[in-house]
Amino acid sequence: MRKCAFVFLILFLSLSSYLYSQKSVDIDGRLQPLLNEFFEQCEKYGIDYHAKLFQLENIDIVSSLPLEEKNTVLGKVSRNASGKVNQILISWAAMLDPEILKIVAFHEFAHHFLDCKHTCQDCNEIMAVTNISYFAIAQDWENQVETLFKTSPIYLANNKAQTVVVNTFN
Repeated sequence: MRKCAFVFLILFLSLSSYLYSQKSVDIDGRLQPLLNEFFEQCEKYGIDYHAKLFQLENIDIVSSLPLEEKNTVLGKVSRNASGKVNQILISWAAMLDPEILKIVAFHEFAHHFLDCKHTCQDCNEIMAVTNISYFAIAQDWENQVETLFKTSPIYLANNKAQTVVVNTFN
């Protein structure tokens, strides 16, 4: 009986280890530093990102997004058949300038990890649908990131849950 229990335990641990190791996200190495920077900001603002990270299959730079006049997509979150985000895709064209790449990456990361929606059509904010001047955003980067995080649905929900009401009536 003892031997059987020991064999079962070893089998269980091996299977658990195998299943756990399958939970990985394929991250393009060119995006890893930006993702790390984004996660540092998440930690600064008290936002947990671990669970949402492992909902993804990959975070990748691709050549399949449209690059046509009036139909250019520099990044997008992709959904599976059940409607859940499973990929964050960045166009290779965003890599032409490091500042544009950073803005597009933070924009797409914010969609998934912060539950952000677009703020406007074109207003020189990270979460705008399009931007005439990515360089204006880059020049105001610290303020842009602070605004992005402090106005995100995740941050607002976390702070609302932590709000304490003090009754000063005697």
